[in-house]
Amino acid sequence: MKRANFLLSCLVTIPLSGFRKMEWHNLRVDKGFKVSAGEGRGQGHIKLKGVNSNILDVKVSGKDTNGDLAIFEQTGLSPKRGTPLHIHPAQDEIFKIIEGEYYFQVGMDKYRLKAGDTIFLPRKVPHAWTQISEQAKMNVIVQPAGKLEEFFVTMAAFVGEPTKEQIAKIFSDHEMEVVGPPLKVD
Repeated sequence: MKRANFLLSCLVTIPLSGFRKMEWHNLRVDKGFKVSAGEGRGQGHIKLKGVNSNILDVKVSGKDTNGDLAIFEQTGLSPKRGTPLHIHPAQDEIFKIIEGEYYFQVGMDKYRLKAGDTIFLPRKVPHAWTQISEQAKMNVIVQPAGKLEEFFVTMAAFVGEPTKEQIAKIFSDHEMEVVGPPLKVD
């Protein structure tokens, strides 16, 4: 009799788990869309404060892709500033430089990137970047999307510059870990 109850519970559970997958899949947008140059999707321009004071435009939100992917365009207005050395335990990042120059660290390796260059930052590898030129712009692709969009919205809500402790907490709250200081550029 116990075996019959177990089999019955399996039969009930299997269709429900399949339904949950279909329901989750339906959270994706099912129609293409265009985001014009200089515009952001959903949030409009997100004016960052904290690790830098750049402008971020969401081009493809994680909400559009059921969390599979997010794409941002970042306009760099913060020469000689960038992110602290940090880790994304579950996201890969790709940066494509559109204009200006940046300095990146990925693990122990350091790279100077200019317009047209692309760099891949694998998950679980410490990385940071700093803007070198007066003005710059880059596309940032994150896969899966994680909580990066919410991180940017949180950083934009600050009135003044957050403390190092606040930055570490915000990174942690958004599935990242600060493991070192920002990169210095001479």
